[in-house]
Amino acid sequence: MGTPALLDRYELLAAWHRLIPQAELAGRDPYELDELGETILNPFPSARRQIVLTDVYCHLTEHIGHLAAMSVAVTTPSFGIRVPDVVWMPCDRWESFDRDDPVPFVPDLCVEVLLDSDRMQDIHRRILAYLEGGAREVIVVGQRGQVEYWGAQGQRQASMFGITLSLDRMYFEEGGVAGPA
Repeated sequence: MGTPALLDRYELLAAWHRLIPQAELAGRDPYELDELGETILNPFPSARRQIVLTDVYCHLTEHIGHLAAMSVAVTTPSFGIRVPDVVWMPCDRWESFDRDDPVPFVPDLCVEVLLDSDRMQDIHRRILAYLEGGAREVIVVGQRGQVEYWGAQGQRQASMFGITLSLDRMYFEEGGVAGPA
């Protein structure tokens, strides 16, 4: 039995458009497509995770400009259409495509927040796919609030964009409740 062929970005986009009516009927569950065009349903983020995503978004816009967005579908060359938690790219890149469709490339900066997420098992594939697709940096916020910066040469000590994320520790404590001080 042969290995299934990866879909190119046009085939992925066609599969995405076929999925939209089904997603609307199902209440617009967040979804992605793998590299073969198969649907991956993602659970809605918890309130804690949404707060952390918003904090990350606000940090990015404060430090490198307002051209960040949350939960934008992007087309990767090897991992299908994925939805990073937060993305950022310069204005001219935002203007280069139809913003009603998934971004046809990977933005300059992608952020994944693993708090109560099931993405732990594929985070390294996501990082690699974003970097292969043109991201200059990938930031990963771990389940305990640790922040990792990744670039084409591997993990970095600091962000190439000069970003320092200082996230409220209370969202990363056991069960989401900070212990006594």
